[in-house]
Amino acid sequence: MEGSPCHEFHTDLPATDVWEVYGSLVLGQLVPQLLPQVLSEVELVEGDGSVGTVLLVTFPSAGASGPVSYKERFTMIDDEKYIKEVAVIEGGVLDLGFQKYVVRFEIVGKEDGTTIIRSTIEYKVDAEQTSNASIVSTEALAAIAEAITKYIKEQMSL
Repeated sequence: MEGSPCHEFHTDLPATDVWEVYGSLVLGQLVPQLLPQVLSEVELVEGDGSVGTVLLVTFPSAGASGPVSYKERFTMIDDEKYIKEVAVIEGGVLDLGFQKYVVRFEIVGKEDGTTIIRSTIEYKVDAEQTSNASIVSTEALAAIAEAITKYIKEQMSL
């Protein structure tokens, strides 16, 4: 079973400002601070924020019924088109029968100066584990887009 749910968040921020966060390691540093209920910690395992960088992502442990952590690798970063892809490479959903789990962030600048933060999850799950596909949700990505937008606006007003 395969799927690719997508979420779009519209903001009045310029795409360049949004990409400064999404296109770098800053995103992983901010999410545990802004949304500790989504991620409790993001640690740099190797790399400098470019393609090949590996992060260890840890979920809050309170009441955890699924995996508590996973490793992800930056597999594509396009600083011209503002696209970043991150693949789960160890643990997490891979332990639940997923063969592929990739998150793509696209920062789309509009002619009117507004921006769309498009977050897409591409996944493939083993045939005998298809019931686990129900855990795939863009809800956390939507919360991240909203929190990051709010954070950038607050920083700009300082």
